[in-house]
Amino acid sequence: MGKLLIICGATASGKTSLAVQCAKKFKTEIISADSQLVYKGLDIGTAKPTEEEKQGIIHHLIDVADPRQSFSVFDYAEMAIPVVDKLLSEGKTPIICGGTGFYINSLLFDFAYGHAGANSAVREKYAEILKEQGKEYLFSLLCEADPETAEKLHVNDVKRVIRALEIYETSGTKKSEQHDEPVPKYEYLAVAIDYPREELYRRIDIRVDEMFERGLVEEVENLLAQGIDESYQCMQAIGYKEIVKCLKNGDKHSTMRDIIKQNTRHYAKRQITFFKKLPDIKWLAPNDATPEKIEEMLYDGQ
Repeated sequence: MGKLLIICGATASGKTSLAVQCAKKFKTEIISADSQLVYKGLDIGTAKPTEEEKQGIIHHLIDVADPRQSFSVFDYAEMAIPVVDKLLSEGKTPIICGGTGFYINSLLFDFAYGHAGANSAVREKYAEILKEQGKEYLFSLLCEADPETAEKLHVNDVKRVIRALEIYETSGTKKSEQHDEPVPKYEYLAVAIDYPREELYRRIDIRVDEMFERGLVEEVENLLAQGIDESYQCMQAIGYKEIVKCLKNGDKHSTMRDIIKQNTRHYAKRQITFFKKLPDIKWLAPNDATPEKIEEMLYDGQ
């Protein structure tokens, strides 16, 4: 069986462009591993690749979920793994491209992740509890249901708190009792583009500026007009939640822009920390992040 090529790392590090170049060279297809690209209608703030940027390469797991829909790691793996297996059976090298570490891990390793798909009714119930009674009360429910998981989470991490409660209610088993020991499923080469921190931050700033020029505020306003507000999972993404808050407060666009840049930089740092734990990942200097170098690493075992 062939290898998977994983192109991961921080936001704005050039993953998409490199993946497209590699897909053209290896005559294969790309599977997105980005938790926001799954949503239809969230295009600008997610830096969703345009048809021009795709350069004719097939991209899977983009625009597969309605923005009103909850979408979990389990749901992602259920859709992505058959694509991986199909490409491998055709003798192709599947290219997994994205910055959502849990998505990538769900393909590479046998993790339980609760063995529970998204349950929108349960999630909405806890979202309503959060809205009406606050995050402290929500967290207390998790402390009661699954204290071991609660010890690993912060009261402010409401997304994961709700997911843990959802797992417990849907599966009847505590998340903490479902051991997620990593068991490799495929051979893989994982690479990330290692920009100096200040250069990465400069690239992030440029990307956010471009998003505003392309109409990010209008995109969020359109979603809100459709009734897709901050209570939906998709609107918790960086770029969307800040604009929703600023629109409600009547803040200036410049304030939104600065907050999004800051939050994106913090997110990039978390991504780098996460991927440093990925076994055998190769960090490439920008000049070495080429299809030729990756081909050499794939087939020469370097």
